[in-house]
Amino acid sequence: MDLSRRMILKGAGALSLLGSRFGTSAMAQTAPEVPGTDLPPILFVHGNGDQAPLWMTTIWRMESNGVPHQRLLAVNFTDPLARTDDKVEHAGRSSTDDQRRELAEAIKELKQATGAASIALVGSSRGGYAIRNYIKNGGGGDVSHAVLCGTPNHGVYAWDEGLGNEFNGRGPFLRGLNDGDSEVTAGTAFLTLRSDGLDKYAQADGRFVGKPGTPTNVTADGPALKGATNLVLGALDHRETAFHPRAFREIYKFLAGREPSRIGIVPEAMVRLSGLVTGTPGGVPTNRPVSGASVDIYRVSADTGERIGAPLHNSQTGSDGRWGPAQVDPTWPLEFVLTSPDAVTTHIYRSPFARSSDIVHLRAARPLLPADAGAGAVIMMSRPRGYFGLPRDVVLLDGKEPTDVKPGVPTDSVTTLRLSAAEVGRPVVGLFNEERIVARAWPASENRIAIAELTY
Repeated sequence: MDLSRRMILKGAGALSLLGSRFGTSAMAQTAPEVPGTDLPPILFVHGNGDQAPLWMTTIWRMESNGVPHQRLLAVNFTDPLARTDDKVEHAGRSSTDDQRRELAEAIKELKQATGAASIALVGSSRGGYAIRNYIKNGGGGDVSHAVLCGTPNHGVYAWDEGLGNEFNGRGPFLRGLNDGDSEVTAGTAFLTLRSDGLDKYAQADGRFVGKPGTPTNVTADGPALKGATNLVLGALDHRETAFHPRAFREIYKFLAGREPSRIGIVPEAMVRLSGLVTGTPGGVPTNRPVSGASVDIYRVSADTGERIGAPLHNSQTGSDGRWGPAQVDPTWPLEFVLTSPDAVTTHIYRSPFARSSDIVHLRAARPLLPADAGAGAVIMMSRPRGYFGLPRDVVLLDGKEPTDVKPGVPTDSVTTLRLSAAEVGRPVVGLFNEERIVARAWPASENRIAIAELTY
């Protein structure tokens, strides 16, 4: 379970702590006059190789519609990446049983913290597998609603080879979940959200799984389930089926039985940020805490990316990997400097944080690669909550459309720019539709990488 939230949710004393932020008890679901408490507590479940922070903007939108923060939890799976064969041990990777057990623990803690008898689960991609597995095989009678966003419910492919892979629609895992006239479990209301053709994991051709020209035996309808409410969201990509404002509307409406009062995020007067530092040992993304990492935060100019004043925050992680809390203004663009043991020093530039969050988890950038040799500076633009779609989106890095983003079905969430030594120190503008972030070019010779990390 996500350590950043476990610290808050543990024990009876945690309830008063949680309630103090909003001036209400965590038992407030019994008081319908409190806005948002007619919704069940919601546990958000991330996908393959991902982290809890992907749900940050969704949580902000829920809070902006009156749902108390203490009724919203995002799980952080210890080893989020799936095994190649579900039944074969693989260091740093998780089985479907591992995910089901961790999800069960998170459900138990959220129920204890809120006093609720049942909760809602909302999952992105592989997260939907854990949800279905828990409801069907883990005693999931305490789940009132299940929302599956872009989950490849009939597989990313359906082949007779590689049957041990959980993403194979013909394998025992998915056949077990999909067995019967109805593909959902009675007693839980199911909603699936899917793309109209732009989900890279719901494609008829195998080119997105390394076998171009080979039929996957899966179509854009793959995420739909018999017995569920199945909605098509339009030209959204795989991740956007969970994190896009259009997805939020349908998630909220399904859980509340009414339209949200707003889609936009209401800023807080003062913002508190904290999170977890995690690592990628051997190149495998994990959510295991990293100790001995330092986090420095600076306010920066929205126009130049230059630092304004002294650091706003400095902390070093202990064995729990925690950093923070830091207090910032909701109008300030920020630079996070993450220095982790045996990792590249990472300068992460972010748009202003509109609201507080305790899941601002940080990972160091990937190491410098042979392709970076000779570069004076390496700058990346990253979109964690979606992919870059060309020509669907406006995507510009340093005033140019990236050549490493493939057009058509959106598949790329990171683009990389390499500058000469003479350009070290200058500002670099990253533009994705209406979001604009200015980063600075740091010297690669000092083992540094800059990332313009998009919020939307």
